[in-house]
Amino acid sequence: MGVSFIYPFNRQTKELEYYQLTTYDNLPKRGVKRIDLQYKNNRNQQSTERIFLVNQDKAVFALTGVCTHLGCLVNFNYHKNQFICPCHGGTYDISGKVISGPPNKPLKRLPIELRDGNVYVGLIV
Repeated sequence: MGVSFIYPFNRQTKELEYYQLTTYDNLPKRGVKRIDLQYKNNRNQQSTERIFLVNQDKAVFALTGVCTHLGCLVNFNYHKNQFICPCHGGTYDISGKVISGPPNKPLKRLPIELRDGNVYVGLIV
């Protein structure tokens, strides 16, 4: 007797979608800028993502604000120049690499695009 698998009929695949994050003029000149992006996902549901735009050595990139330990939202401490997770004390440097605590993976980098004077961030939805 063989093994059979049942798959749901309306299984949705997750895709990379780009959402407007800010304008080019509002990019941080240096350091970190937090943006809480509110958007409608591909199922027309309202969602919010915490995203940090980082300008480090004239290179701009985006990091997710989700701790890689258990998914808590991190904050950036400007005095320590670190991302800190309030749940279990994990810390990350300005580039998102783990400094200490329970996380064993860096903060996830998100793809960004510059178009028509706007900055777009890519999210898997």
